[in-house]
Amino acid sequence: MTQTAAPASRRIHEIDAVRGFALGGILVANIGFFADPGYAVGIGTLPMSEGPVALVVSTLVLTKFYVIFSFLFGYSFTLQMRSWGEKVKSRMVRRCLGLFVLGVAHGFLLWIGDILTLYAALGLLLLTMRDIRPRTAVKAGCWIIGVMSVIWLALAGLVLLDPSGAVAPVADTAAAARAEALVTGGPLDFLRFQVETYPMLAAFVWLGQGPMAMALFLFGLAAGKSRLLEERERWAHLVPRILWLGYGVGLPAAVFFTWSSQTGGAAELVGLAVNNVASPLLSAAYVVTLLAVVKRFPAVAGALAPAGRTAASNYIGQSVLACLVFTGYGLALAGELPPIAVMGVAAVIYALLLALSARWLRSHRQGPVEWALRRFTLLSAAPQRSR
Repeated sequence: MTQTAAPASRRIHEIDAVRGFALGGILVANIGFFADPGYAVGIGTLPMSEGPVALVVSTLVLTKFYVIFSFLFGYSFTLQMRSWGEKVKSRMVRRCLGLFVLGVAHGFLLWIGDILTLYAALGLLLLTMRDIRPRTAVKAGCWIIGVMSVIWLALAGLVLLDPSGAVAPVADTAAAARAEALVTGGPLDFLRFQVETYPMLAAFVWLGQGPMAMALFLFGLAAGKSRLLEERERWAHLVPRILWLGYGVGLPAAVFFTWSSQTGGAAELVGLAVNNVASPLLSAAYVVTLLAVVKRFPAVAGALAPAGRTAASNYIGQSVLACLVFTGYGLALAGELPPIAVMGVAAVIYALLLALSARWLRSHRQGPVEWALRRFTLLSAAPQRSR
């Protein structure tokens, strides 16, 4: 019996390591918006839009790591289904309600690009689909991605037919200057910026990332029902194919996505269509590569897994620390640092949260946010400190 329990623990540990790894990519993708608040008011350029750092982040990071996180959300849902049994419906509704409230607070107070409200809404939708078969879930996810890609291609065709109808992004320097002034002003100025900007950005996140996130929820649901991450030997023979598709197809597509996003017009829309299909391939290659590294160097999992176990606390913690560096809550360095320095700040924040997560879990069962969510979900005062 001991021999059976040990591998299960190790495999869950690896899932936490993947989640901790994804948190690093999410931080790198998000921190540019803290450092360049002008993008949030629609000046027409990506944060840190020029130079090699921007090219690397756009190609290797943007849209890649929330894909991993969404997949793991769906996978974790199946673990909760096994654990909660007949109570899964009521508990998941409460959990999603808690996530939604947390997301609204996070969006208005810290990070206008919050994704927790979207996950809460899609989690309820996933709950209604919990009994579908894995094969059906995969087909549904593929249909969602396919339809979204067709929509982008159709829009690109309309632009090609009538180029005059395409609206080129116009840099509003006055709006950008005002955004930076509010973000780097006092705490009340930053809160004003949040209140003015968050509702618009929330709608953009829901529309822009919602369909892809739902598709990955379904892929994660299918994988969790099949126990794929817990029984890696079942798909080990597919690793070379996953790596080839990810790096051989997904990576060139990511390069095209970066090029097209700076070109604009129909090319940008085609890039979005291609990226919808290709980003899950590159993300899958990332995960497979990480699992191979973890297998050879278990210390890597030991460093990443604590952050993965406290993922919600880390996600909120990233926003808190980024605000302390870039906004009027703290140093107010938005607009002051070059891109390479912004990436240095991201590395420091990530390393700090990895260390804090490991230290916290030495004496606690869960992260503080996880504990509060679990208490609300289960309607019980679960013990926080571990023996």
